Amino acid sequence: MAKEKKSGSKKPEVKQSVTNSGIYTDEVMDHFMHPHNLGEIKDADAVGEAGNPVCGDIVYLYLKVKDNKIKDIKFKTLGCAAAIATSSMVTDIAKGKTIEEALKITNNEVAEELGGLPSIKMHCSVLAQQALKNAIEDYYKKHLK
Repeated sequence: MAKEKKSGSKKPEVKQSVTNSGIYTDEVMDHFMHPHNLGEIKDADAVGEAGNPVCGDIVYLYLKVKDNKIKDIKFKTLGCAAAIATSSMVTDIAKGKTIEEALKITNNEVAEELGGLPSIKMHCSVLAQQALKNAIEDYYKKHLK
């Protein structure tokens, strides 16, 4: 359903779920309960890692690249619902993009694609974006000498 804004334009209504740790959108909960691209690529071209010592979340991201495009991408995340959901979403956004396009993905884009995150959980989108950036840096080190 759409709600009318004062200017007359329509903005889609964002569905939210209340959990013990705050309010998450249905999109966040879907990516948490049914993560996309979950797992490890054994013969990955690159691996990126990002962690947060304060909350203990850690993200491992694996890339398979062909013709400068991300052909496969998977993740393993040890963390909260938001950390798993943002890891899942960043893989969806990056898959099929060139390395250069993937480097331009921002944590805000990840959060927006999930319908938003509570401000206290925005660091999770930073972890997901940082793990992708670190994987790309690893790819450059190994393959672009």
